[in-house]
Amino acid sequence: MDTHGEKRGIFAKKGLWIGIGAALFILIAFILPTPESLVEVMEEYGYVDKMIEWEIAHNIEEASQKTMIVLGIVPMAVVFFAVEALPIGVTGLLMPLLAYFFGLLPFNMIGKTFAGDAPLFMLGVFALGATVVEVGFHKRLAVWLLGWTKGFWVPMIVLCISMSMVGSFLSAPAMCSFMVPVLMAVYYGSVEASSTEGKVVHDPALAKFLLFSLCFSLNMGGPGTPSAGGRNVIMMGFFNNYDIPITYYGWMKYGWPLVPIGGAMVLLYMTTLFSKKIKTRDLTPGLEYIKDETRKMGKMTYPEYVTGAMLFLIVLLWIFGGEATGLGGPALLALVVPVLFKTVQFEKILKRISFNAWFMYCGALTLGALLKESGGALWLAKTFLNGLAHVNMDQGYGLWVGMSGFSGFVTNFMSDAATVALIGPIVVPMGIMTGVAGEPWAIGMAVALASSYAHFLVVGSPTNALTFALGVYPDTNKRVLETIDFVKYGFGLFVLSMALLWLLEFLVVYNLVGFPDGILEQATQVLQSAKQ
Repeated sequence: MDTHGEKRGIFAKKGLWIGIGAALFILIAFILPTPESLVEVMEEYGYVDKMIEWEIAHNIEEASQKTMIVLGIVPMAVVFFAVEALPIGVTGLLMPLLAYFFGLLPFNMIGKTFAGDAPLFMLGVFALGATVVEVGFHKRLAVWLLGWTKGFWVPMIVLCISMSMVGSFLSAPAMCSFMVPVLMAVYYGSVEASSTEGKVVHDPALAKFLLFSLCFSLNMGGPGTPSAGGRNVIMMGFFNNYDIPITYYGWMKYGWPLVPIGGAMVLLYMTTLFSKKIKTRDLTPGLEYIKDETRKMGKMTYPEYVTGAMLFLIVLLWIFGGEATGLGGPALLALVVPVLFKTVQFEKILKRISFNAWFMYCGALTLGALLKESGGALWLAKTFLNGLAHVNMDQGYGLWVGMSGFSGFVTNFMSDAATVALIGPIVVPMGIMTGVAGEPWAIGMAVALASSYAHFLVVGSPTNALTFALGVYPDTNKRVLETIDFVKYGFGLFVLSMALLWLLEFLVVYNLVGFPDGILEQATQVLQSAKQ
């Protein structure tokens, strides 16, 4: 499943990109002087003391050098991930490897960053998708969702709008894990029907159109509700810390208007990019192929009933289990239930799991932890905030735009939850200190909503990683997407997504919904009491 697509031109020169990435790392980590502002942040917020306590540094010079090494890893990792200078799984493994050899974290912490709840969640989601496909349950799901549609545009409209809505309530990675094989089956049936020479003539533009439409639509569902992702729940927790809680429905009033419009925007954007490149203009044969395959399967079988029940149970636990079960616990059921109930052999599940993509995602989490624990991420955030103050964007609309833009950009490099966990403690007090009514909620929501738009790097979200890993041609098992495709097609959508947030959310929704009276005063009291 991890057969690399062929690269052409400059992107095929892997040695060149390895050299560029290594050069950037050496330049930042060992040649450029340490900014004085970085040292000040590390001292003020206790990062130096923490590193000394952890015994990974003995003084401020050694501590700041460790942080510079972390900052040097970032551009190198971006280059390696974007052009696949090394296999993406190897690049992921470089993150803990460098952390070990340069002593960037205590040894026992490094392993936790690489194999915590989120990596186990990803592993379980991979297994869930493998089981759904192995028993053929994905075909029935496709018929239930898309079986009534015909042509080209109706299926695509239904796909983009429905996936953005579903992704706002349920786990987007779980939906992605079994919808990607569905779309590839629809794709194959469509191109097979349009091939006239007895040999299937592939239409790569159509395959990418389908996969990115699914992936980006699921990402666009992120702002909708608290259950769409941990990032939203984390921000709700920060609001609670200042005695200005927001309810589930209260969050929806601000976030959900972005969801269906975001799904429609994905369709228009992808159509603009791919319309002239797509050769196969009718998805009806592919949809009929799925329906025929489902009819041949007959009534639902025992393995399908078990798989359906397992899927339902896992989703329920994700929604209602909370901290008691986490995300990884329910997801791991997908590795155990099929074996216990003898529906799918364990070896077959393992063969369908893309460990290359899994190692990549684990490495991205380690990099995010390195940025957070070293003080590098906080320094970047404060540097950005200082820049906003210089251009009079330190309150109101300017502050919302600036901090949401920073949040959206950063979330492509580290997990959305880590992004909000990093920026939230800074921006909520900032909102309080502006003295503008409603500002604590306004700036906090701005940061959380923007963290859903991780479109332009494959490591930006689990949905991106799953789409990349599972999107393979059914007849050759070759991968449809390359990591650089996310940059090529995702960055433009990222810009549009931010524009949607800035125009629709900040100028329309914020004004229509408004903010409750008294939240600024209440949060100010909490902040002042904490200072005292």
